[in-house]
Amino acid sequence: MSNEVGPVSETPPVPVAPTPPPGGTRHGRAAFAFIFITVALDMIALGIIIPVLPRLIVQFEHGDMGMAATQTGVFAFVWAAMQFVFAPVMGALSDRFGRRPVVLLSNFGLGCDYVLMAMAPTLRWLFVGRVISGITAASIPTANAYIADVTPENQRAAKFGMLGAAFGLGFIIGPAVGGFLGGYGLRYPFWASAILSLANALYGLFVLPESLPKERRSRFSVKRANPLGALKLLRSHPELAGLAVAMFLYYNAHESLPSMYVLYTDYRYHWSPELTGYAFTGVGVGSTIVSAFLISLAIKKIGEVRTLYAGWLCGLAGFAVLAVAPTTALSLISIPLLSLWGLGSPAIQSLMTRRVDKSAQGQLQGAMMSMFGVAGMIAPLVFTQVFSVAISPKWGIHLPGAPYWLAALLMLGSLAIAASVMRREGTTMPAPASADSAH
Repeated sequence: MSNEVGPVSETPPVPVAPTPPPGGTRHGRAAFAFIFITVALDMIALGIIIPVLPRLIVQFEHGDMGMAATQTGVFAFVWAAMQFVFAPVMGALSDRFGRRPVVLLSNFGLGCDYVLMAMAPTLRWLFVGRVISGITAASIPTANAYIADVTPENQRAAKFGMLGAAFGLGFIIGPAVGGFLGGYGLRYPFWASAILSLANALYGLFVLPESLPKERRSRFSVKRANPLGALKLLRSHPELAGLAVAMFLYYNAHESLPSMYVLYTDYRYHWSPELTGYAFTGVGVGSTIVSAFLISLAIKKIGEVRTLYAGWLCGLAGFAVLAVAPTTALSLISIPLLSLWGLGSPAIQSLMTRRVDKSAQGQLQGAMMSMFGVAGMIAPLVFTQVFSVAISPKWGIHLPGAPYWLAALLMLGSLAIAASVMRREGTTMPAPASADSAH
């Protein structure tokens, strides 16, 4: 689930009268509140299982940390593969039938998935649960399309930032609850997530309004719904393609956290589930502050592009600190830096939505989720294998921070590409791509 530094002039794009949200500003605010709550509940449910899922895999592998790291990478690969295949389908379906039914389907599917994982008797059944989760976890790209529906263009970056606060809220509450429950048993957090996801589905069923009027819906086609067809939209403008590449590298770096953080801190610092949960809660608190307050302030003061640069630099620094920190106390310095990393994502999302026609916002979000899926297929396997080799006595390297050095390098590449795109773009905003222009 983004104006400039140095020689790049921060000239605004050609003015375009913003389209008001359906039903007026009041409706737009109310609709945003509803989707904010939906995403927050979804993220809390996800956050609850984060401190315990890798440890459950370790348990199934009888304590073999190297094999557990490999299996964790495989699990992440399959989850992302399902995202890659099905996220464009969900995005295209939301453009055709509306955002609400897709969000409801996602929440109900995740609830069923958590029940299955709570009862999984073997690693294979846990694997099946991750497959289902990958198919149904479509609420985030649809929620982003929802925000694009109800928000004028000049306010989208701030709203994407506020939606990021829902993620932060999820990581304040979820990992703390998951770590606490995991101290009593590794299955309890999955039951808590199941209850929360099913309650979220009921909330959406009775409260969540539709954001996409019927007259603004587009036809469903296999070309738009398949992953490769959806990704063609990202190549419809050179600037959009460049930003997509920068976002792809960001996605790859981001995967080092869900795929490696629990195993890394367990191996290097010997953290308990509770301490891991509290660390994620610290990231959540920082991310919420950044998303709810700092993003809109930064965009007003320095513009979207400089905000993007600042966020990406903080992310790079956060990964570098995590890679070298020899103790728990020093590793905690990475938490505020990785929280400030969140400045960049809403800015680049906003820049990308401006380059796409209103009828293709769902397709854009589906394509972005497909990129996330590709990164999720590649990066966890790479990070976990790098970690496995770096700690193996066979190779004699013993460099446990290697995965986070790689993440820092990816962020450096993403920053360089984004800066290059903004220099090439000049002062004129290109015409938005329509849904059909991607074909």
